[in-house]
Amino acid sequence: MGHREDLLEGAKRCLLEKGFARTTARDIVKESGTNLASIGYHYGSKDALLAQAYIALVEEMSFEGGDEGLTGAPGSLERFREVWSNIADSMREPGSMWRLGMEIMAMGDQLPEVRDQLSRAQREGGRGLIALLMGVPEEGVSDETADTLGRFYMTLMSGLIAQWTFDPKTAPDGDALAEGLRQIVEAVTRS
Repeated sequence: MGHREDLLEGAKRCLLEKGFARTTARDIVKESGTNLASIGYHYGSKDALLAQAYIALVEEMSFEGGDEGLTGAPGSLERFREVWSNIADSMREPGSMWRLGMEIMAMGDQLPEVRDQLSRAQREGGRGLIALLMGVPEEGVSDETADTLGRFYMTLMSGLIAQWTFDPKTAPDGDALAEGLRQIVEAVTRS
């Protein structure tokens, strides 16, 4: 690996251990075995590097393995329940990177360049959730669908992260979310 990759891997480890606000450039350098100047050279700033590291963590964790192991048919309520159960289960883990996401969201106004970088990644996050839930390749999800259904799923994700961060004991799991969706669909179809 070169310095760029070493920095990214070191930043990911620091994020999971210390969070965004408490991670210093020196922490990343120590963890990556690089030097301070390499952060600016490769990423422009410590915050931009941490944003890239966070995006990489999300990509590695949330859609790793695609729909492997899911038994519900693509687009089904059972698939919806399974996917959201898996996401909720990952929030139970100590040092959950989803909770790290809440820290980053709360700091958005203080870090405009990071907010902009993460905002651009939202469409792709939504596209990935659509692919997982509907059983289609990500490249087959149109921008229009990513900007509607994908944003809906990302909004659900943000709310789930917020609830798990605030009070894990009462936060919903996949069963509760699937039941809520079932009730919405039932109410809409009766109208």
